[in-house]
Amino acid sequence: MHEQIKKHADKLRFAIIGGLNTAIDFVILFVLVALGLPTIPSNIASTSTALVFSFFANKTFTFKDGNKSTRKQFGLFLLITLTGLWILQPIVIEGTRFITDSFITNSFIVLFIGKVLATMVTLVWNYLLYKKYVFKKTA
Repeated sequence: MHEQIKKHADKLRFAIIGGLNTAIDFVILFVLVALGLPTIPSNIASTSTALVFSFFANKTFTFKDGNKSTRKQFGLFLLITLTGLWILQPIVIEGTRFITDSFITNSFIVLFIGKVLATMVTLVWNYLLYKKYVFKKTA
């Protein structure tokens, strides 16, 4: 049992950071939309803020990466993250809106459903690519 926990510790840490990151993202998104800003620019602002937190938290806590080439890592992290946030998430959010538009009339509920689905897609995308390219263990 202890071996299994140790083997998957980075996934647990990733989930913790992901939870905090998601909370930051959701709170900022819904506050900006409630203030009257459009959804997609609000999503970009919320995810950008969460992105900076996510990089440093994942580097130090999730993957315990001591690599000093932070600039190169941040570039890769940024490429992977922004692809997920600014390409994958809007596609999922707008796809959800398109699919649910005829039977869910509350735009906040539709946005919430779309954002949850989009977050799940980018969660898997990010973990796999961070582990393989950004915070990879070197021999």
